Amino acid sequence: MVEWITSSGLTDYATAVREMETRAEAIASGTADEAIWLLEHPALYTAGTSANPKDLTDPDRFPVYPTKRGGQYTYHGPGQRVIYVMLNLNKRGRDVRAFVKQLETWVIATLDEFNVTGEIRDGRVGVWVVRDDKPLTATGAKPEDKIAAIGIRLRKWVSFHGISINVEPDLDHFTGIVPCGIADHGVTSLVDLGLPVTMDDLDVALKRRFAEVFGTGG
Repeated sequence: MVEWITSSGLTDYATAVREMETRAEAIASGTADEAIWLLEHPALYTAGTSANPKDLTDPDRFPVYPTKRGGQYTYHGPGQRVIYVMLNLNKRGRDVRAFVKQLETWVIATLDEFNVTGEIRDGRVGVWVVRDDKPLTATGAKPEDKIAAIGIRLRKWVSFHGISINVEPDLDHFTGIVPCGIADHGVTSLVDLGLPVTMDDLDVALKRRFAEVFGTGG
């Protein structure tokens, strides 16, 4: 079984990391079920293992937390659904690439519930949407904005950290970093795309699509 946990209000980042690590250890030892934790953080930046200090363009704007998840700089804040994924890959094939692909597929399937077409791009981490409503870029291409970020860590083949999906965050908050090291593309959210989606709406879609992708529910 997968336990679904939803936290109201804003969850302190350091506290969340400690709780994730404790839960992941318990999952690995067989004393706890797998878990999906849905929450929001106060405004902050996190630095993954590949973060370039030059990409932190406004270091005094929000607290910055070094983290051992993969990836570069990301933003978390109110209006963004953070999905911490604590799943046991010992029982799921021990294939990291396949697992990340499942996470991407889950996000894309969830966005499809709102008629949003999420796409993956080689060399660009996360899930992207093509902006038909914006002018073409200088190269004549349609602009693409990031709507979801993915960054995980494994310990004893149990995952933690996970996914963030922009529902209605303050998009200006992303300007204090180069998100995931990608400077020539923007960031969007479901509400920015003109969709009146709530956090509860997204949670329902996430739960509905989880079993389709991972073959198990909670």
